[in-house]
Formats: sequence, C-alpha cells, structure tokens
Amino acid sequence: MGATTFTDEHTSAVAPSRIFKASIVDSHNLIPKLVPQAIKSIEFVQGNGGVGSIKQINFAEGGGFGLVKYQIDEVNEETLTYKYTLVEGDALIEGLEKITYEVKFEPSPNGGSTSKVTSKYYTKDDFKLKEEDINAGKERVLGMYKVVEAYLLQNPLAYA
Repeated sequence: MGATTFTDEHTSAVAPSRIFKASIVDSHNLIPKLVPQAIKSIEFVQGNGGVGSIKQINFAEGGGFGLVKYQIDEVNEETLTYKYTLVEGDALIEGLEKITYEVKFEPSPNGGSTSKVTSKYYTKDDFKLKEEDINAGKERVLGMYKVVEAYLLQNPLAYA
C-alpha cells in the first residue's frame, strides 16, 4: 500500500469558528439546503456526529456520484480541527483503499480565517493516482466551501 499526501490552504473573510460550525458541525443540515442540486442529503448512519460516527452524503442525480460514507476521527470545536476517513462510496475509485482528511481553521490577521486541508490517499498495490481525479475532488470541495462562505457573509448572525 502506498500513500500520497496533498495540502491545500484557503482564506476567507469569515471568522474561523463560524465557518467551522457551518461547514463541519452543522454540515448535515446546512449544505443540502444551500446546494440541493448537488447534495440530496447528509445523514448519520452511525452515531450522532462525534468520534466514530459514520456520515453518509447522498448526491443528487446526474452528478456522477451516488454516495460516499466517511468516519469521523476527530471533531474539536476548541482547536477547530476535523479529521475524517472516507471509507465507502463512489469517490473511492478502484485502486484506492481509503482517503483521510485533516481540516484546520485558524484566525487570520484581518478577522477572517485560513483553512488548511491535508488529504492522504492510500492506494492498493501499485495503483497510480491520476491528477485529474484529485483535482476534480478538490474542486467539488472548494465549491461547497465557497457556497457556505457566501451564505455566512450574507447572513452575518448565522453561526455566530
């Protein structure tokens, strides 16, 4: 088994605690409302959102994916850190065993935030990742992040 790691960083005008609450803690409620054309629903199939919980994302028809499931490995509202492992679903293309993610939100000097995302792709045997597959996944995640950010900017009291 091999592993390939990617790290991305994004800045936002939204305070880190607000974007953490909206995009992580309450994602199962907020994101399907904001992007129903992409996300049909997000539900807990095991647990209630704490460590060990399994979250299932059901994608809208025509988007290329049916569902993904991931296990929550850490959720820390004090350090604004979230770790999870993609364990099942359409994003786990043949040749991938699992994908782990670590998300950290930090304050930026302007009152906004910086989010750092580290993703680690664990491959089976000598499977080689395609850059276009990685970039497509990153674009989907960034798109949802931007939608949540826009919502929070338009609703300054939400998740305050």
